[in-house]
Amino acid sequence: MTVPAERDAPLYMEFRNNTLLPALFGRHDAHLARIEQRLGVRLSSRGNRMMIAGPEAQTQAAQAAILTLYQRLERGEPVGPGEVDGAVRMAGEGRLRTDPENPRLPLADLPSIRTRRGAIVARGGTQAFYMEVMAAHELVFALGPAGTGKTYLAVAQAVAMLQAGRVERIVLSRPAVEAGERLGFLPGDLREKVDPYLRPLYDALYDMLPADQVMKRLASNEIEIAPLAFMRGRTLANAFVIMDEAQNTTAVQMKMFLTRLGEGSRMVVTGDLTQVDLPPGTRSGLRDALETLEGVSGIGVVRFRNSDVVRHPLVGRIVDAYDARLAAQQEIRTEAAEPRPRGRRMAAQDSDGTGK
Repeated sequence: MTVPAERDAPLYMEFRNNTLLPALFGRHDAHLARIEQRLGVRLSSRGNRMMIAGPEAQTQAAQAAILTLYQRLERGEPVGPGEVDGAVRMAGEGRLRTDPENPRLPLADLPSIRTRRGAIVARGGTQAFYMEVMAAHELVFALGPAGTGKTYLAVAQAVAMLQAGRVERIVLSRPAVEAGERLGFLPGDLREKVDPYLRPLYDALYDMLPADQVMKRLASNEIEIAPLAFMRGRTLANAFVIMDEAQNTTAVQMKMFLTRLGEGSRMVVTGDLTQVDLPPGTRSGLRDALETLEGVSGIGVVRFRNSDVVRHPLVGRIVDAYDARLAAQQEIRTEAAEPRPRGRRMAAQDSDGTGK
């Protein structure tokens, strides 16, 4: 399919099925423009041939990304902006091969997760690692900024295991502290009280299951909403348990939650330690758990970075800007806390030995 050339010379690709090219290129070649922008290459096509021009490393990454997207289309899977960004990210990290006979697929060793949007695939190396860790560990901590897919992929793994019969139910939990109100003072029954806090989890469920199946499984308790405050004393067996926004738990709450894990269960705890909404002076249970448990056998920890954000590219830049501001504020506080040097007169007296 490809013919490698000398260093920094263009690469050429040839496609067997012309009918797939409109979906590969995107409307008004939007997918090609996205690849050009992300990787700094130039793409041009004529008929079923494409030329990739640019520095060698970038052209090879573009070639790997385009080949991966083309193979998705050959398998009948959709290609949209998210898939393009994911392929570019994976190719830039060197996680994709250009050998069409032996492609390295990020999810080759995981169950295929079919949703209304098709198969869910990793959109970066950290996401691929996250999926591998969830498949291999009973308890996983996922840390990082918003938009990295921590919660979404946890729900995807939970749905896959439920559909495969590897767990009997999904249990969703999240501390309800953002509104500063106690659940008892909120209107409605238990589910109506906690629904606003669990909306991101519901959104992910509706992406992966038809609405009628979600409602049916909620009614039968195959998918259970379990407020953190009401989990004390329970043992969650044969379940996939997800705790979202775990940075807003206290140390006591986190210990109580982690010790609910029963036989045949998996647990994923997600959170962002830069977004703690607890009262001042209250230690985050997520931070406490990491310091206590990291390195314990059977526990996996995945740390996402700002560069792993897979939402709009502007989100990553927003997170970077806030982190830079926080770092500057911490530096100012550190300098203010340092002892001040003695005045010039005192220093001069010390130097001449008079002490006057």
